[in-house]
Amino acid sequence: MTVQEPVPVQEPAPATDVVADPIPLMGCPYKSNPYPLYEQMRAAGPIHPVLFPSGVQAWLITGHEAAHAALNDDRLGKNHDLGNDRWRARASIMPEPQHSQLQAHLLHQDPPKHTRMRRFVTDAFTPRRIEALRPRFQELADALVDALPETGPADLVAGFAAHFPFQVLAEVIGLPLELATRFDRDWGKVVQPVGPTDPGRPLYEARLHGLQSYIAEVVAHKREHGDDDLLSRLVVARDRRELAQEELDSMIFQLLVAGQEPVTNQITTALIALFRNPAQLTRLREDPSLLPRAVEELLRYDSAFELATWRFLAEDDDLYGTRVPAGDSVIVSLCAANRDPRRFPDPDILDLERTPNPHLAFGHGIHFCPGAALARTELQIALGTLLTRLPGLHLTIPDEDIEWIPAVLGRGTNRLPVGYDRRG
Repeated sequence: MTVQEPVPVQEPAPATDVVADPIPLMGCPYKSNPYPLYEQMRAAGPIHPVLFPSGVQAWLITGHEAAHAALNDDRLGKNHDLGNDRWRARASIMPEPQHSQLQAHLLHQDPPKHTRMRRFVTDAFTPRRIEALRPRFQELADALVDALPETGPADLVAGFAAHFPFQVLAEVIGLPLELATRFDRDWGKVVQPVGPTDPGRPLYEARLHGLQSYIAEVVAHKREHGDDDLLSRLVVARDRRELAQEELDSMIFQLLVAGQEPVTNQITTALIALFRNPAQLTRLREDPSLLPRAVEELLRYDSAFELATWRFLAEDDDLYGTRVPAGDSVIVSLCAANRDPRRFPDPDILDLERTPNPHLAFGHGIHFCPGAALARTELQIALGTLLTRLPGLHLTIPDEDIEWIPAVLGRGTNRLPVGYDRRG
């Protein structure tokens, strides 16, 4: 199929300081299916005031054209220092000193620091290197399926999706087995905002301290047992003063958390999309050659990264006819952009042969996900292995009983109960 040319965003009206009541982005109906709301917002315009569960009021960018432009807009910085007091008071970001020690990673940096730091990680995630590791990734996927029950039921998160991405990541970055097996997946929940007065704050801070101690142990191990791998090269760069200590710790934090949980969630969103479209599931099972293109469509159709992370204007400025104050958070809705009918014909239809498919699931511009090639390969292997080796794979709970994670930026589920005929 062909794609329509994007319709340019209409010329903005003169900027205005009048702000409508923010649209709440919260609650079970929204998390289970945000797309009707995104459709309404796209139809009304490219930028909207929104309210997050933490109380943060932000500006949400919808529509493919506007999202693409915002992701490449030099006026919009990522450094948290740009955030104003209104944002900082409710953002529920990590407390000090952890915020300074663990949040100095690539997602929160602007050039030239971002450029300097990114060059340390790109070689580890090149498509050529990832493709060379594909046989090893397949071994890991098969071993996890081998451990599933001979016949269903099974929980594909607990039995597969929660483990496969981290095992793959450990191979890619050089995390030794003895440390990889001790990583607590709950530590990854420190990226889910928990306010200072929230009853869950003590647990949040315990996870934060546990993760910080783990990172220190990884650094110490690599300093003593260095090898030709990404983690060792980062430690060497710190010892040569090419990276600050907080940059090293933050980059390892980003690798461990961003390198696992989004792929875990994307496996679940992809499987749910296929369960809801059984004809497409059958077709993919019968023709594995569709996998690369199918993965792109599944990324577009329901991305695990629903929203991009905070961006800020350094000065009051105009975005699509609206005056946005300096330091207010600006969020790009990747999922809303990926369902824009001006860019994707029949965007609510899952079409595994859609081409071209210029989705924004990995972002765009200088912050385009450096691990995109790895994530694509993981998804191809995960879906191909599960569909091939678990004939009759199906969801065993009603669709409405799927419990979507309450994360602000992401989509996915912590449980995916399934049945299948047998384990092949």
